Amino acid sequence: MNYDKILKIHMVAICGTAMAPLAVMLKRLGHHVTGSDTSVYPPMSTVLEEQGIPVREGFDSENLNPKPDLVIIGNAVSRGNPEAEAVLSDKIRYMSQSAALREFFLWDKRVIVVAGTHGKTTTTSLLAWLLDCAGLDPSFMIGGVPIGWESGARLGRGKHFIIEGDEYDSAFFDKRAKFLNYLPDIAVINNIEFDHADIYDSLDQIVLAFRRLINLIPSNGLLIAPSDDETVSSLLPDAQSPLETFGAATEGDWRAGSITVSPDGTSFDVFKRSELLGRLCFSSFGRHNVSNGLAAIAAASSVGLSWAQIEQGFRSFPGVKRRMEIRGVVNDVTIYDDFAHHPTAVRATIDSLREAYPSRTVWAVFEPRTATTIRRIFQTAYEEAFDGADHIILAPVFNPGKAPADDRFSLEELSSGLVRRGKDTRIMPGVDAIVSYLTDHARPGDQILFMSNGGFGGIHEKTLESLKSTSGPL
Repeated sequence: MNYDKILKIHMVAICGTAMAPLAVMLKRLGHHVTGSDTSVYPPMSTVLEEQGIPVREGFDSENLNPKPDLVIIGNAVSRGNPEAEAVLSDKIRYMSQSAALREFFLWDKRVIVVAGTHGKTTTTSLLAWLLDCAGLDPSFMIGGVPIGWESGARLGRGKHFIIEGDEYDSAFFDKRAKFLNYLPDIAVINNIEFDHADIYDSLDQIVLAFRRLINLIPSNGLLIAPSDDETVSSLLPDAQSPLETFGAATEGDWRAGSITVSPDGTSFDVFKRSELLGRLCFSSFGRHNVSNGLAAIAAASSVGLSWAQIEQGFRSFPGVKRRMEIRGVVNDVTIYDDFAHHPTAVRATIDSLREAYPSRTVWAVFEPRTATTIRRIFQTAYEEAFDGADHIILAPVFNPGKAPADDRFSLEELSSGLVRRGKDTRIMPGVDAIVSYLTDHARPGDQILFMSNGGFGGIHEKTLESLKSTSGPL
């Protein structure tokens, strides 16, 4: 296929966190892009609408009429989808999102892939921000929307392309991890834990995917990895490229010290080996974001940014939508939206809010939604994850039928475990009940944290509107 000519491209499951940015980038190359999906909600739906990319609700073979030149099929799509079936029956050219990104954009770029179980979006966004502030005009593709940018994708004029590298599989016809398509010159691995229980049976399978990623880095490239993650460390001897490490450990090439978390954000000293470079401050909460920051610093330094450029970029970084994003404040009640779903991320997010506001009441409102969280794999681990919260509200499990009946996550078991730990916990039947309860019980100064990897039924805006309209205890 000639990728230089203008193509008619249709994208199946276009609202995915990787698909929507790709759609934006393809349109900016001049291609005619359309899409379809059944889960259309912000921020991705908003991004597509603002870019003038038409999205059809629902999947139908008629969405491929007239016949497109190419169909890009998201990894949420399986056999039986009417558009996927039409593609196969009519022999319409098709590929995965990750393969499309490679073929259309990556061969002529110096590619930086940011991977790991946690922190990918924040690290990728921060790194793109640093290079942009330094005038390098990078291209990037992020599975989220950095605050202050209109989308998580951009085609720059510079030589660098920064990609959030997901270990999830590429498509129903390509079960390899997506990041194996991304031609990494520099790879950042933040951490490795078990996740994606719908496609991986064990941590060993996930480790194998990362081992293959490391094996793709050329000898003139660079691997950036944590010094304090045992699983990642076990892979480092296999690297054929130079290596730089980061973390709190004294042997790390990049280290942080004197970390402080406050309502203004997070501050920390930065050391390169034994040399103190200076102190950085940025608006993101939490010690986990210090690790993300060190990874971004190492990558930015490797492409030539000076300490002054890095410092300036950190100071102006506004954060990322749905990563501890403040959605609004009503009568001194603050509403946050966060993507946390894995117990490690849930704990880190709550703890960061608790450290920033040690004397405030923290509400944690959690919706189990991912293919992993609706299973029992982390049933017990979640009990400790909520320790930093004062009040915990558990929303119904989203689409529980997608998990096998004998492996289905139990809200009742989690609630009982939390109560045994002395936590005020309740299970609510849905969004309206949660909004009503919060409206009646929240007090000035309270911090309400909503955690879900989906739209959560618009609960953030509904809560804000309810708090505005009531003259109750507030």
